Amino acid sequence: MAQPPVLLKDTKLMDVKLGQLGSWLAMRDFTPGGILGAVQRGYTRYYNKYINVRKGGLGGISMLLAGYIVISYMWSYSHIRRAETLQILQREVAEGKYFKETLA
Repeated sequence: MAQPPVLLKDTKLMDVKLGQLGSWLAMRDFTPGGILGAVQRGYTRYYNKYINVRKGGLGGISMLLAGYIVISYMWSYSHIRRAETLQILQREVAEGKYFKETLA
């Protein structure tokens, strides 16, 4: 017996076809409560899959730690890049490559 078709509203993102993506996104709940609910569901799913297991390992915690490291690097990269650019510019000014009056 054939399964009944699933409504587009209840379809998971991975099961949505490219042509249906716009209407699928239009059916999502983008209110603060809807976004909070989605974050809670994602956290619960992650916790139950990787942390709350009978025979757990370091996999879930190491993934969480790696994600934190990547996010903190992305946050601080712009500061690091600005500091490097400023140091290069100061070195070039000291070497006389630029007129000091144009930078003041």
